[in-house]
Amino acid sequence: MRLELLGSVRAWCDGAEVLLGPPKQRAVVGVLASRVNEIVGVEEIVDAVWGSAVPQTAVNGVHTYVAGLRRALEPGRGRRASGGVLTSSGGGYALCLDPDHVDVALFERHHAAARRLHGLGQPQEALGEFDAALGLWRGDANAYANVPGPFAEMERTRLAELRLTAVEEWAADMLAVGRHAEAVPMLSNLVAREPLRERLRWFLMLSLYRGGRRAHALGVYRETRRLLNEELGLEPGTELQALHAKILAGHPDLVSRVTDIAAIREGRGTAAPAKAAPVDPVPAVRPAQLPYSARGFVGRAEELAQLEALTAQGGGRPEMRPTLVVIEGAPGVGKSTLALHAARQLGDRFPDGQLYVDMYGAASRQRTLSAMDALAQLLGSLGVAKSRLPDDLAGRATLYRSLLHGKRVLVVLDDAVNAEQVRPLIPSGQACVLVTSRRVQRGLVVRDGAYRIALKPLSSAESVRLITYLIGAGRVEGQWEAAARLAEMCGRLPLALRIAAEGLAEHPRLTLADMAQQHAAEEGRLDRLAVEDDVAASLRAAYAVAYDALPADAARLFRLLGLYHGELITPVVGAALLGRDLAHAEQMLGVLADSHLLEEAGEGVHRFHNLLGIYAAECAEQEPAHQRSAARARLLDAGQLTSNLSRSSILPYLEPELVGAAACRRSPYRGIDKTPTRKAE
Repeated sequence: MRLELLGSVRAWCDGAEVLLGPPKQRAVVGVLASRVNEIVGVEEIVDAVWGSAVPQTAVNGVHTYVAGLRRALEPGRGRRASGGVLTSSGGGYALCLDPDHVDVALFERHHAAARRLHGLGQPQEALGEFDAALGLWRGDANAYANVPGPFAEMERTRLAELRLTAVEEWAADMLAVGRHAEAVPMLSNLVAREPLRERLRWFLMLSLYRGGRRAHALGVYRETRRLLNEELGLEPGTELQALHAKILAGHPDLVSRVTDIAAIREGRGTAAPAKAAPVDPVPAVRPAQLPYSARGFVGRAEELAQLEALTAQGGGRPEMRPTLVVIEGAPGVGKSTLALHAARQLGDRFPDGQLYVDMYGAASRQRTLSAMDALAQLLGSLGVAKSRLPDDLAGRATLYRSLLHGKRVLVVLDDAVNAEQVRPLIPSGQACVLVTSRRVQRGLVVRDGAYRIALKPLSSAESVRLITYLIGAGRVEGQWEAAARLAEMCGRLPLALRIAAEGLAEHPRLTLADMAQQHAAEEGRLDRLAVEDDVAASLRAAYAVAYDALPADAARLFRLLGLYHGELITPVVGAALLGRDLAHAEQMLGVLADSHLLEEAGEGVHRFHNLLGIYAAECAEQEPAHQRSAARARLLDAGQLTSNLSRSSILPYLEPELVGAAACRRSPYRGIDKTPTRKAE
C-alpha cells in the first residue's frame, strides 16, 4: 500500500486507488500516516482532528472512522480478525507501513540527502535528490488538501514552507551548475503563488540575468518594489537591492563560470559556482558542547540505568523517531548535573556529536530563550552562517531537522520552561534529547512521546557520601550522625549540600555538629544556604524563580500555606485558606505540585519539602495583614470546614501568636508554649 499526502490525501493498493471516505476519516489516516508504526492515542487523534471544538461523540467518532478505514484498507479482513495494516493497542491505533511508502517521509528523506550532498560540494548529485523530492508533489496543490482539523492545517503550513525552502536550495544548485534557463519556469510559477517571498525573486532575477534576459530581471525587481510598497509599505531587502545594483552595473560576479554545461549534465565535468551563489556549503561539524559540570557526582543509579535502557532501545528502532526524556524536579535537586553526567556516559552511542542549549528557565520571563533564538544557536553550532538563517521559526526548524537527519546526536536542553520551547528543537531520526525542567511537562509526554524521570532528593547515605567527597573522609570520620543531621537540614538537595560543604571547607575548625546546629533553626537557614554574589548558588533565588512563574491564585495559595504548619496539606486546607471551593483548591494544589513547589504525599494530599516550607513562610509576609487574618479565620471557622478537618486538627499548626486566647484554650496542645514545628524530612 502507498499513501499520498502531498496534495489531496489518497491511498493506493496494487495500482488501484483506495477510497478513504469522508474528510474527517481522511484526517484520521493523515494523523496516523505522520507517525507510521507508532501507537497514536485516541485523545491525540481527537485533538488533531477536532482541536478545541471537541464534540461529546469525538471518541466514538474516532472508532467509527478507524473501522471505516479498516474496511477500505483491508477489505478481506474479518470483523474479529486482528488488523495487519491498521492495528489497535494501548488505547490507540497504529498504521503499520514502510515509511518509504508515505510520500511525506520520502520527500523529507530525499530533501535531507540533497542537503548533505550540497554541503559536500556536489551540486549535480544534490540536484538528483532535489528533483526526486520535489517530484513527489502533485501539481500546485497544498499538502493535506481538503482535509479538516488543526493537525492538517499545521502540516500544510510546515510542508509548504519546507517545499519552498527546497525549491530555493534547488535553484542555488541549478545556478551553480549553469542550468539557469531551466530554473526560470518553476521559479516564475512559485513567485506568482508566493509574491512576497523575496528569496524566490532573488533567484528568479539572477536566473533571468544569466540567461541573457537582463530587462526581464530588472522588471522583476520593479514589480517586487511596487508590490512591497503597496502591500506592506516596505522597500526590498538589502540582498535584493544589492543584486539589482549589480545587474544595473553588469558586475562580473554575476556571470556564471560554467563553461561546459553538457559535460556537467552527463557527469563528465565539474564547475565552480559563481561567487554570488546564495547558499554556501555548510561545513561538516561534529559538535561537542557539553559544559563542565561540578565534581562529586553521587547516587542516581536507578535514573542512570533507566537512561541507559532508553537509549539502548532507541538505537534499535527502525522508525525515525528520537528518544525524548524529560528530567524534572524541584530547584536544587540536581537535574542538570544528572543530564550532563548521563550525556557524557552515553556519548559513545551518539558519534555525530552532542549539542547543548541553556533555555534560561531560571531567568525572568522576558529573558527566557525562545525556540527561534535557540534554533539560531543550534544552527550556528552546525555551521550555518548567520546571514543564511531563515527568518521564521518553521524555516529554522526544518533546516535544523534536515541537517541532523540520519545522524545520531545527543541534544541537552537545559532548564526548559514549556513544550513550546522544546518541540521545534526535537530532531528527527535516531537522536536523543534530554530536557531538564522545573515543571512537569505532560504535554511533551502526551503529544511527543517523552519519557519522564522525576528526580527526588538524595538518600541520607548518598548525601553523606557527597559531603564526604567534598570535604574529605578525615573531616567526617567519627561524625557520621552529625553529617546525616546536616544533610537533613539541607533537605538532601545536592545544591544545598554543596553550599554547606563549601562553608565547612572555608572554616576548617568548624565541626559538622556545629554546622548542623547552626542550620537547625528555620530562621535564617535559607540565608546560610547561599553563596554571596552568586545567584546561581542560592536556594532562595532558585525558589523565587519558580514562585514568580506561578499564576496569581496559585502564588497566593503558596503564600498562605506558609501560615500552616501541618505536615499534610489537603484540598480542605487549601480551600479554607483561599476562601474558594474544593475543586479550585485542588486545581491550585496541582499547579504547585506541577511546579515542584509541593510534593505529592498520597491521593489528593500534598506536603512541603522542608526548605520550601521555610520559603513559603517567608512569602507569607508579603500577603497583606488583613488577608492573613482572614485566611486564619476561615481555617479556624468550623462552619466552613468539612468533617475531615476539625478545629483541633488545625490549631496546633498555626503560629501561636496568630491564634486568639480562646482558640488556644480549645487546642489539645493547651499549656505548650511553642507550637509544634514542621518536622524535617
